[in-house]
Amino acid sequence: MTDISELFLYLPGIVVFLAESGRARRLLHGARLQAGVLRCDHVVKKDKKGRETYNYYNVLVEYLSPKTGHRERRSVKSPTEYAKAQQVFIYLNQGRGEPVLAEAEEEALIHPLAAMAGGALLILLALFHNRGDKAMAMLCLAAVLAGAGAGMAWKAIRAKRAGLVEIDAEVTDIYTRQISKETKILKGEKFTYYPVVRYQLDGRECIRRCNVNSERKQAFETGSRFRLYYDKKTGRIYEKKAGPAVAAAGAVLLLLGLLAGASAVSVLLMQ
Repeated sequence: MTDISELFLYLPGIVVFLAESGRARRLLHGARLQAGVLRCDHVVKKDKKGRETYNYYNVLVEYLSPKTGHRERRSVKSPTEYAKAQQVFIYLNQGRGEPVLAEAEEEALIHPLAAMAGGALLILLALFHNRGDKAMAMLCLAAVLAGAGAGMAWKAIRAKRAGLVEIDAEVTDIYTRQISKETKILKGEKFTYYPVVRYQLDGRECIRRCNVNSERKQAFETGSRFRLYYDKKTGRIYEKKAGPAVAAAGAVLLLLGLLAGASAVSVLLMQ
């Protein structure tokens, strides 16, 4: 009979594979369309106990339909606040048939398809481990480490080649989202804090509620400076970029993966 602990070894790979499949679908199905923001409304809903159940921005965008050639308008839900006339990118007919804003899928250190491959390798690792084939399990682990390291290093190289322009933004407000409320069982309330920043881009003032957040209230201060990165080629704004630290971490993972792979291959050759 299969030990329950053996089944748990499959969970990391399954979680990674399924989590990245959503991003991969957005990447593979449908082209991105540029759209302009017409209106942005903040929507907050709470349950009977005062806990937040929905908290998002309802963004009304206008875009040129590739099918009809006419300008159309759609409402899109987003965790980020956008200024009127700000340019964004959307995917049509994603998820449940609703349009989706292309906000953060390109900021990930690992490409979604590569991450899905890593999840599949983790599943194979668990399979070989449960079968007692340690050499093949080590080979799968080596591939995961080397792949992650190579992806991170390449991300840092691409960020440097892109020539991202630094934008000096100012934190104008701190958006506070209540995660949980104190009850008889759970002591203390929990909050997540998001900085709202203002910056100039092409002579236009823009407002952005950042995706970066913290559970510490002191992590962001009103009036402090916040650094953004602008890609002139794509028109995208990034809150962070892969720098030397990411490149160094990627190089270390790549080296560990190659060493583990060499060790696993030597074991297989001796068998």
